[in-house]
Amino acid sequence: MKIATFNVNGINSRLPRLLEWLEESRPDVACLQELKSPDANFPAAAIRQAGYGVLFHGQRSWNGVAILARGREPIETGRGLDGNSEDSQSRYLEAVVNGVVVGCLYLPNGNPQPGPKFDYKLEWFERLNAHAQRLCGCGLPVVLAGDFNVVPTDADIYNPASWRNDALLQPESRAAFARLLAQGWTDAIRTRHPGEAIYTYWDYWRNHWPRNAGLRIDHLLLNGELAPLLVEANVDREVRGRPGASDHAPVWIELELPF
Repeated sequence: MKIATFNVNGINSRLPRLLEWLEESRPDVACLQELKSPDANFPAAAIRQAGYGVLFHGQRSWNGVAILARGREPIETGRGLDGNSEDSQSRYLEAVVNGVVVGCLYLPNGNPQPGPKFDYKLEWFERLNAHAQRLCGCGLPVVLAGDFNVVPTDADIYNPASWRNDALLQPESRAAFARLLAQGWTDAIRTRHPGEAIYTYWDYWRNHWPRNAGLRIDHLLLNGELAPLLVEANVDREVRGRPGASDHAPVWIELELPF
């Protein structure tokens, strides 16, 4: 089973690139973030024509998450996180696909920091961690996949000095991610590439892509039931270099399921 996560940075403007990647990579599950589209404008018909069932939780201009399943319909088990009834941002969607619980998330960026956006990032992170704790011990195979907007360590960025004041590298952000992992989650990319400089995001400025000046902020985390089934994990890096590309590249895992 192949599960991928991809921040598309605007699903309607990047739809040709998305469909191209789905045809090439053929993931069984694809978690998408930053749709930048209300539900009414989501290109569900085009995605279904490509052979994927789809759930989506959109929002005008910003945010938005979706779960695609090749040849089947994902079974929705939740959207949004408990703990803040006033939070209207579309950042979390959960479904079961082929017996695997899939949590698709788009964690707040948090910039500029300090300030209310960073406070919201940390508050949202705590609600995610509370939900993740329940998922981790639920006894079912679970993957948390998405854009976490956290660079876990200095090994996950080309030059930490130039980003030291960014919300993605703040000690509080990293500590929240570390607490998440400590629940028993396995970072799939780091497990398969422990010593490698491997990135998932290159912004559009300062020639970052040609210089491979990247960051690793898109993650797939596996709970104890799923981690032993991990076969491979990698990044479809070449997708970032195509015309009209997102500033993220797809990240994927392959699992050997016994069911």
